[in-house]
Amino acid sequence: MNYSHEVERMCTVAKGPHHGPAPIPEEGKWVKAYDVKDISGLTHGIGWCAPQQGCCKLTLNVKNGIIEEALVETLGCSGMTHSAAMAGEILPGKTILEALNTDLVCDAINVAMRELFLQIVYGRTQTAFSEDGLPIGAGLEDLGKGLRSQVGTIFSTGKKGVRYLEMAEGYILKVALDKDDQACGYQFVRLGKMLEAIRHGVSPDEAYKANIGTYGRFSKEDGAVKYIDPREE
Repeated sequence: MNYSHEVERMCTVAKGPHHGPAPIPEEGKWVKAYDVKDISGLTHGIGWCAPQQGCCKLTLNVKNGIIEEALVETLGCSGMTHSAAMAGEILPGKTILEALNTDLVCDAINVAMRELFLQIVYGRTQTAFSEDGLPIGAGLEDLGKGLRSQVGTIFSTGKKGVRYLEMAEGYILKVALDKDDQACGYQFVRLGKMLEAIRHGVSPDEAYKANIGTYGRFSKEDGAVKYIDPREE
């Protein structure tokens, strides 16, 4: 190691006690992290690309510094979905330091990785105070029945008002309007559960009908006077 001339001329001053890093909460324990292998936790983070035309929600389950599980959810950019497919193959098996310095192709996924890295190494994970953390596969629980991401898609204009297109419950089929032409409820189909039923042998028509539901004041008795297709009307 090279020292400057000025440093070489300095006298030595003894260093006091070495306390090490402050402990951080990890999976129900207080850990002094000296190395990447000292880091564990499950957490989520959001990333966005430079034009801000799309975003990524990334979920990582880290055990002893290694990413053992990754869930990549993307929105708003078709190219990002293909980048997510690559990231899903790249991330598991890497240390969080390797993953931070890996080109995950898409800006939004890279930013999400950066945000998660900060949460994880500072002990701000979802499992900071959960004994032993969560098992590998816990990320799938966020997806629910049919393993589909929860998506909300709403479009509106000042002239024509709001259109509900997709909500957490599913794909919107009809929007109910009251006597004042205000949205008061909607009918939806649970796409995840419907497709799961079809995969298990139920006829598409039967699966479709079995997974239709409503929310709000959708019936005539509850004040709905008109129904519109939000994509056509």
